[in-house]
Amino acid sequence: MVSVGVVGCGHWGPNHLRVFDQMPDVDVLMCADSDADRLSAIKGMHPGIKVTKNYQDILDSQDVDAVCVATPTVTHHQIVKDALLAGKHVLCEKPLSLVVKECEELQNLAEKQNKILMVGHIFVFNEGIAHLKKYISSGELGDVYYAHSERTNLGPFRYDVNALWDLAPHDISIFNYLFDACPLSVSARGQKALKTSLEDLAFATLEYPNDILVNVHVSWLDPRKVRQITVVGGQKMVVWDDLDNLGPIKLYDKHVEKTEVFYQTYGEFQLLSREGSITIPKIATGEPLKKQDQYFIHCIENNTSPDLADAKKAGDVVRALVAIQESIKNNGAPIKIR
Repeated sequence: MVSVGVVGCGHWGPNHLRVFDQMPDVDVLMCADSDADRLSAIKGMHPGIKVTKNYQDILDSQDVDAVCVATPTVTHHQIVKDALLAGKHVLCEKPLSLVVKECEELQNLAEKQNKILMVGHIFVFNEGIAHLKKYISSGELGDVYYAHSERTNLGPFRYDVNALWDLAPHDISIFNYLFDACPLSVSARGQKALKTSLEDLAFATLEYPNDILVNVHVSWLDPRKVRQITVVGGQKMVVWDDLDNLGPIKLYDKHVEKTEVFYQTYGEFQLLSREGSITIPKIATGEPLKKQDQYFIHCIENNTSPDLADAKKAGDVVRALVAIQESIKNNGAPIKIR
């Protein structure tokens, strides 16, 4: 039995509480939040859980084995550091930090303490994304030419991080997972359309190894909620739509061929499009958050590294985000990622 404490009961904290509370091998002991009303609501839904306004009470408890951190991003580094120093395993919501060096510090500390440090890049536990990975890894798509993602909606608006840091960690973690690589360079433009201190939209272009170009569009200021990724290959193309009720994956048997055309004096290539059927594979249903949290507990119970979403991968995502933010600051100038 793994005993868990949850720090932060705002948007995602209650979801983690619900998921952990449903696991037979997990005992949710405590939760912390600075808002008394939130704690009161949690107490009403989970009367057996102790509540506190001070997360240090959770860290001081000898009965708590692991901590889930679901607080504002700016607080992640300190809370995760305190939890690791207190000898707790940690699952932290994305992004791990706003600073690359802080991610590296936490990664090294987790290794020194021999504790699991995992970050909530939830979409690597999404069955549709797993199918994209299979298509790419098996070579069914052929050589990947490019990919693009769109993650938009009208709100919800945040006041701790901008739309880039709120939404793009999902897409960057997905593309890093799909291509087994980190971007080499980025360029981006963002805008503060609502004239606040934070960008509410951004367009970023990421260059991956093997000449794969990726475009990411994120926005809090769009009329439609969209969660889509398109991957274009030399043999087939695939679209993932997380909001499509018919099926999240559509595999297009489409590609372009070069056909030699000879004239009396010279030969040249003619580009011909080839169009086949559209396949909608059956995707297993399941809540990604539940799979993610089960994976975290599994890693604790078996003392195995959370390779799908460990601190190194979290640091890679933050490194890309920092470079994108720098490019936005410099009006779209290309930034190489070290």
